[in-house]
Amino acid sequence: MKNRFALVLIILSSFFFIATIGSCINAARIESSRDKEMFTRMDLEEKINKITQDKTALETKVSNFAKDLEVEKATHQETKKELMQERLINQSLKDELTKVTKTKESLEEAIAGDKSFKGKR
Repeated sequence: MKNRFALVLIILSSFFFIATIGSCINAARIESSRDKEMFTRMDLEEKINKITQDKTALETKVSNFAKDLEVEKATHQETKKELMQERLINQSLKDELTKVTKTKESLEEAIAGDKSFKGKR
């Protein structure tokens, strides 16, 4: 009977020993999996932080470019107005020059006619 009792204890001890080793292996696997997940999460969090910083920097640049664009648009509109004024001034000067040229030509014809009239006398 003692042999049977010892045999039962050996079998139970072996079973619990194997169960304990299996549990330890399973715990190590779970810990390894958890560590990998934590590493992945930390890596992703660092990437998200970097992307957020880049996004903020790019938004600042876009804002600055938008302000510069507005300034350039205003300058362009001002230059456009000045150019239109210059064109109008040039057109009026051309018109004046045409009038002066016609007046000059008519005066030259009158002088030429007057000289020929004096020459006949």
